[in-house]
Amino acid sequence: MIEAGIFPDDVLVVDRSLRATHGDIIIASLESEMTVKQLHLTPPPVRLLPRNPLYHPITIEGDMTMEVFGVVTNVVRSLKRGGKS
Repeated sequence: MIEAGIFPDDVLVVDRSLRATHGDIIIASLESEMTVKQLHLTPPPVRLLPRNPLYHPITIEGDMTMEVFGVVTNVVRSLKRGGKS
């Protein structure tokens, strides 16, 4: 999700009370596996975009099981100290 400003070791704040809409970054359970993706509802079919060029979009087919766990609302990132990376 680097193109969305989400990097390894970031902590995501997720609001489970929000209804996910087109373009939201979501936590989804896809075939019982959790993933972070951008939700695309239009044009149909529903797609989950990785926002990382190393991964491919996922098209939700009729027989796939997907559940939106929540909408990502904030990202928390720790700053490295002393010039260490």
